[in-house]
Amino acid sequence: MHIPGLISFVQVSLISLLSLFMKFLIVGLGNPGEEYAFTRHNIGFLIADELVKQFNGNWSPGRFGDIAEIGIRGKKLTVLKPNTYMNLSGKAMRYWMQQLAIPATQTLTLVDDLAIDFGKVRIRPSGSAAGHNGLKNIEECLSSQAYPRLRFGIGSNFSKGKQIDYVLGKWNKDEEPELPFLIGHCVKACESFVLRGLTPTMNEFNK
Repeated sequence: MHIPGLISFVQVSLISLLSLFMKFLIVGLGNPGEEYAFTRHNIGFLIADELVKQFNGNWSPGRFGDIAEIGIRGKKLTVLKPNTYMNLSGKAMRYWMQQLAIPATQTLTLVDDLAIDFGKVRIRPSGSAAGHNGLKNIEECLSSQAYPRLRFGIGSNFSKGKQIDYVLGKWNKDEEPELPFLIGHCVKACESFVLRGLTPTMNEFNK
């Protein structure tokens, strides 16, 4: 290959590499349908909705879920709400990662967590599914536990045998007034993840 051709090849490669680092996939987990719309298990959908709203995006139906395209300071975000129901969330996430050529490191999964107190946020680069069916399916579909996730604490204020009712239940009168601020806080975490990276975001929001 002569030098001009080599330079062109390198330039195209650099442009492709830079464009890769400008793309992100944000996946809010939840169940489709009005009966699940404002339940604890659907906090991922609620955060995704607010993220798209704040950055003037619009939802449209896509393969395996609703899709919105937004921009944050030059970064391109695809936001996904799978319509596969929680237990098959990985199918939708894998499809869009492949479709958009986005690596797992540039995805952020938004999910509820019983083991964390209400309103607390824990952001991690990887980890076990901890019994969460949506995360279990993502792990199966990606053949890996190494994908960033934002866990939103929903607490565990339920009696024995009532876990499913609690998770699929509506927010109570004490929780509901706090949600707008807490969801907004999670949107800021998503923005930080895209603009500053995972480690600075964990340092700021895992408190």
